[in-house]
Parts: sequence; structure tokens; C-alpha cells
Amino acid sequence: MTKTIGYRDWRWLALWWHHFFLLWSTINGQTRYSIPEELKQGSVVGNLAKDLGLGLSEIFDRKLHVSSEAGKQYFSVDAGKGELVVNDRIDRETLCGQSASCVLPLQVVIEDPLQLFRVEVEIQDINDNAPRFPSNDITLEVAESTGLGVRFPLESAIDPDVGSNALKSYTLSKDECFNIRIKELAGGRKVPELILAKNLDREKKAVHKLLLTALDGGNPVRSGTAQLSIIVLDNNDNVPAFEKTLYKVSISENAAEGALIVQTKATDMDDGQNGEIEYSFGAHTSDSVLSVFTIDHTSGTIFLKGKLDFETTPNYELDISAKDKGSPRMEGHCTVHVQVLDVNDNAPEITLTSHPKPVREDSPNGTVVALISARDLDSGVNGKVTLQLPKKCPFALKPSFSHNYALVTSGVLDRENVSVYNIEITAYDSGSPPLSSNKIIPVSITDVNDNPPIFTQTSYNVYLKENGVPGSILYSVSASDLDFGENAKISYSILGSKVQDVSVSSYVYINSDNGSIYSMHSFDYEKLKVFQIQVQAKDQGSPSLSSNATVHVFILDQNDNAPAVIYPSSAALGSLSHQRMSRSTKAGHLVTKVTAVDADSGHNAWISYKLAEATDMSLFTVNLYTGEVRTKRAVSEQDDSSQRLLIEIKDDGEPVQSTTVTVSILLEDGLHEPILDLRQKVTEPIKKTGRITLYLILSLASVSVLSLVTFLILAVKCMRNSRSSGSCCMTRTDFDNYKNPKRNLQIQLNTDGPIKYVEVLGGDMLSQSQSFRSCMSPMSPMSEYSDFTLIKPSSTTDFNEVISVLDASLPDSTWTFESQQVSKKQP
Repeated sequence: MTKTIGYRDWRWLALWWHHFFLLWSTINGQTRYSIPEELKQGSVVGNLAKDLGLGLSEIFDRKLHVSSEAGKQYFSVDAGKGELVVNDRIDRETLCGQSASCVLPLQVVIEDPLQLFRVEVEIQDINDNAPRFPSNDITLEVAESTGLGVRFPLESAIDPDVGSNALKSYTLSKDECFNIRIKELAGGRKVPELILAKNLDREKKAVHKLLLTALDGGNPVRSGTAQLSIIVLDNNDNVPAFEKTLYKVSISENAAEGALIVQTKATDMDDGQNGEIEYSFGAHTSDSVLSVFTIDHTSGTIFLKGKLDFETTPNYELDISAKDKGSPRMEGHCTVHVQVLDVNDNAPEITLTSHPKPVREDSPNGTVVALISARDLDSGVNGKVTLQLPKKCPFALKPSFSHNYALVTSGVLDRENVSVYNIEITAYDSGSPPLSSNKIIPVSITDVNDNPPIFTQTSYNVYLKENGVPGSILYSVSASDLDFGENAKISYSILGSKVQDVSVSSYVYINSDNGSIYSMHSFDYEKLKVFQIQVQAKDQGSPSLSSNATVHVFILDQNDNAPAVIYPSSAALGSLSHQRMSRSTKAGHLVTKVTAVDADSGHNAWISYKLAEATDMSLFTVNLYTGEVRTKRAVSEQDDSSQRLLIEIKDDGEPVQSTTVTVSILLEDGLHEPILDLRQKVTEPIKKTGRITLYLILSLASVSVLSLVTFLILAVKCMRNSRSSGSCCMTRTDFDNYKNPKRNLQIQLNTDGPIKYVEVLGGDMLSQSQSFRSCMSPMSPMSEYSDFTLIKPSSTTDFNEVISVLDASLPDSTWTFESQQVSKKQP
């Protein structure tokens, strides 16, 4: 359905503009309105909300706004009524010039969700411009001999209006010699031509004054006039004639200055100066043409003077004049049509139709981020635009209509990796060579709570000294969250667990903001050595995420316990321990043993014993480590019968803790075995332990005696062939499985002469790992060694003595002495 705006009188339209009818239609998502130009500000174009199917509330809630590709905002939206209204004066001639169609494309954008509508407003022409001649006075010189029917082109009037309101006709005031004829050129341009209808007679009328009127086709008709003065000249009866009345040429818009356009040529049948021709542009050639083109006055060649721009002016109409030099001067005319050829000299332009909105990182593919448009001022393939995004970009361009695109998501977004995408969009045209332009669109990614807090460690070891002050800090755990804002705010808490059947919250508490753990009371290593705390870090996202870490708390021992005496027990006999000892006791006799324990651990529990005071310090001694009390000497008759010992017991802690025990010893005659003050407590297991200790002592003593006897026997055998009591020993390398034909025999001698020991060394003895030392005997299997070396540490040693020892030890071998070397000869 089409509705057309009609009006009969412009004045009536100015008073009743709000009663006009609007044309609108929706085709393929586009809405079109038609309005006349020069409407007042606030005039209603149409009900945009109704035509787009939107409610009035959606206009405000979805932030509807209108943008114009013309740059200036001629329209706005009345949010209260949903109407599209005129925002500024609209002059169709300024916007579209002489174009028959004048359409203002609008882009209507609404958000949440983001949508784009295209609205076209057709601006209809009104007859608001009268035809106007470039000059109000036109002078024309015509020879009186000019023949009938000769035409003289006149300056055409200009009417900015188009269509029926454009220039339509010309009229000429009445004159018997001249008539007017309208010539229509290419493109619809109307040029008046003056026609000589009757021979001129200069003597009768030298100047003809005529009124030339230009009329348009509007209603009412508008007109413009110019005064035409025709001066009758004397004879020069041949007019220069061009070879062509119309020259058509084409030239590229990037042609260089000075380029040849075309050469026009005219001829004049007259002789002399009446036949000499001078070329020029027509008298009414515009300044814009004169700034671009120049003509050689002699040859008629037209050259390029300025720069061409196809996008501004795609073609030119040049009026060329050829005048002779006669009197009066005769003039001929032709037209040169210059068509400007487009070249790819304009890069594509990218325009943001709507500003990009922040996108959630969990947005699905296809979410609209922004609306953009692209255009190229060139024409044809040079104006065909292609958009491109960078590779591996999680966005795509979705075409909509008329070079408009939607920027949508097309991949996985992760704010923690990339929080802002600077999307570089490149536009290419299809020219040769292609031109391009770039535009960077920043798109912010909003956070989603998709990352739990992460502790710096999965478990922590905390070492805490016992007896600490309640409320002191134990440790500070720390967690981080890759998310942002509220999703990254972390609170700490302790999960419920028990330590020795008591809730762990009774022992410690945690600062929920910074993760610092504090003790609620002091700890006793002797009661609690280690416990665990389960700490949870939770963010404030929705839904919240959390993670756990384990804190192992190790209580470190402090020296807070003094040694406690467990023997002799002071509970049975009071504060003193009474012991009896015979006066016949010898030195080293075990009188008693003090035993103490320390509840601490490590160095703090290492105990040492010391005799602090005694009746006689020379009679008793206390072992530093075992606490055994023994006699230092034999008891004499002069010693007091009652001996009192004060034994101090210390630990190895810092500071040192100590305690003391007093032992009272009674010396008695005729007492053979000491009476222990705890004899009532001796049990059967203690007796068994005593027997085992006795057996162990006997075994060690037997082994020691056996070893001593063995070494004595070997020593005696070596001494038989020696003048002193020296011993001879040798070291042998495991030769049971390794037979070396050459061995070294080292005999170490005392400085006073006798043999100290003998070592038998294999040729590679130093590389062997298994060796042992034994004493040499006559039965030693030395017959397998062929060579020995004697080492003589002293010049006083008699080598004959050495040989006699070797002969006694190895009777089956023969020995010789040469140059301080003892050699064995093979039998």
C-alpha cells in the first residue's frame, strides 16, 4: 500500500504541515517514510514504535536510538509516543543536489537483545527555489550579415529543484528579429537558443533589448529573468564551424596534471584576420570547470589542470567557443562531454552502528556483541567491501543487509586468560590493487565464577613451641582466585574435625578475611604432639566454589620438666635413701644406682648425674651418664660410718632443669653383700635380667681370653728368631681365588733393629678391597710367592737377621740379599 504526500499551496503547507500524510512500508525488515522537505522541527514523520512492532515501554527499556548515515541527526524519537520526529531543518537540495531521488537511510538500534532496523525517509522536493540565471545581464554581439535561422546558444538558468519543480521552459519578450528555441541536452539539461528570424539592419536598430524568462514546472510556477542585450555588428559574414558539435571523451580520475583531454578544431571560410580562430571556454563556464581544465587558445587542445574526483563529479559538460579576429568577431560553439572513470582511490570505511557491550565469559555462540557497517565511496567492484577478522579470534561477523554486520561470539571465552579483546576488523575492497582499512573494537569479558580458590600449598607443616601464649598466631594460609570482583573474594573457615575427641575449633580459630590461624590456649607437648586442621577457602560467587587444605601442626618440646627420680624411691623411706656397705669394700664397688627420667624429649630429656656434696668426696664417684655410685678407693677404718651423698641430676635443655637426691650410706663391719633399700621391690624379671647380663659378661671375657692366647702364641713363634720382643705381622690380600705370580713382602723394622711386623702385599694390593692382617707362622703358605721386597727404615738393621727370620718362617725357600733387596730363589 502506498500513500503519497500531496499539497497545492506551499503557504498552506507551512501552516498545516502537521496534517500531511505519511508513506511507510516494511519490506525485508525495512520501513520507509516519505515527507516533504523544509518541515518544521518536531514534525511527526511516523509512529516508529507501532511500525516496528514495539511497545512504548520497550523504547526506553531497550534504549532505542536512531543514527543517520548522513552524519547530521535530522531525526529523533519521541520516547513518550514512539514517534519519529524532525530534529533539524531538511533541505533536499543540500542533501541530494540534482538527484531525482533523495532518501535518508536511518539505522534504528535497540538493545537487550541487540537488534538493528533500517528505516528510509524519502525527502520529497517542494518548489522552494526559483530559476536563476548566472548573470542578470547577457550581452550578445551579432553581425548584421548573419543569415536567417542562425542559432545563438544562451546562458541557461539554474533551478536546484527536481522533477516537476525543476526548470521547464524559457520565454523571450516579443521582437520581430529574434525567436527562442529550447534545446535539451543529455541528462535533461535545457539550454535556450536565440534564433535569427529576420535580417538585421544595424542602421535601423543597433541594439535589441530583450527579456529572457526561465520558468519551472511547480505549482505555483516560479520564474527568473535576465536582460538580453543584442548588439548588431558590421560585416564578418562567416562563422567559425567545429568539425563536431559534440566531443565525447573519457579520462581516469587519477590522471596526472597536464594530461591531454581532447583537441577541438574549427574552421572559418573567411580570409585574413576574419579567418583566424581563437579558442576559449564559453563565457558562462563555471569556476569549478575552469579550476580543472585549461584550453590552448591557438590549437583548441584541452588539458587537465586540476584533480579529478569521480565520487564528487563523475562527468563534465564543457562549452567551447571559437572566435575569429574579424570585425565584428564571429563565434562558433561546440560541446565537450568529459566522462570521469572511477579508480580505486578510496579505502573502505568501517562504522560502529552500536557500541560493543561487555560479554559474559559463558555466553553461547552467536551472542551479538556489536553492530557495524562498511561502505566504500568508489563504485562497481571498487566499492565492493569484504570484512575480515583475525585468525583464532572467538568472534565472527554475521551479515545482515546492505553492508551491515553483526559481531557475534563464535568460540569459548575465558576472562582469566583474556579479559579484553581488541578485535581488529579489516575491510578490503575488490579494486586493483585492493585498498583496506582497519578498526579496533574493544570488547570486555565479564567474569563468571568458574574458578575455585587455590591454596598456595595443598598441605602446610607448622612447628609450634609448647606453652605458647593463647591468642598468638600459628600460621597464615593463603589462597588465590583467578576470577574477578565478588567471585574472587575469599573467606576462610575451619572444617569440623576432632583432636583427642575434642572439636578442633576448641584449639584454634581462623580469621575469615586473611587466613591467619590463632591458638585459643597453650599446648603441652607431653599431652599433644601433633594434630591436623582442615581449612576451607570459599569465594563469594554464585554459586560459590571452594577448596580445602590441610595444616599439620607439630608441637615442639620445650624444657619445661625437671628430671624425676624413680630410684631410689623417696616415697618408701622419706627424702633419704639408706644404703649399707661393708667396710671391706674395694675400689670400684657398685654401691647403688640412681635412676631418673625426664618427661621432655630429645636433648631436653638427656640426663646427667653429678655428685654435688658428700661427707667424703674422695670416697665415692657418680657416673655422669648411668648414675652408678661406686667407690673411688677402698674403705678405711678412718672413714666415718655414716656417709651422706647429695647427687644433682640435670637435663640437657635450655634453660637447664635439675633435681637432687640424697643417699645415706652406712659402713658396717662383717657385711658381705649390700642391702638395697628397695629389696622388697626386686621381682623375678629383675633376677632374670641379672642372669642374662652375667652370661654376656662371661662370653665376652672368654672371647677376649681366647684372642689374647692366640696372639701370644703367634708372638712367641716370631720371637724365637729375634733378639728382642718385636712382633712380625703381614698383610695379605685375598689370595685364595687370586693367584699372582709376583707379590711384595714388606718387613717393617723397629728403629732399634728388631722386626716390628711383616706385610705381604700383592702386585695389585692397593687395588684390592678385601685385605686382612695376620701374624706370620712357619706354616704360612708362602711358597707360592716368587719375589719379596724388604723395606729398611733404619741403617742399623741387620739384613742377615731378616733372612734368618724368613728362613725360620719359610724353611722350604732359599733367600739372598742384594742391594738392600731380599729375593727368594726357586728351589
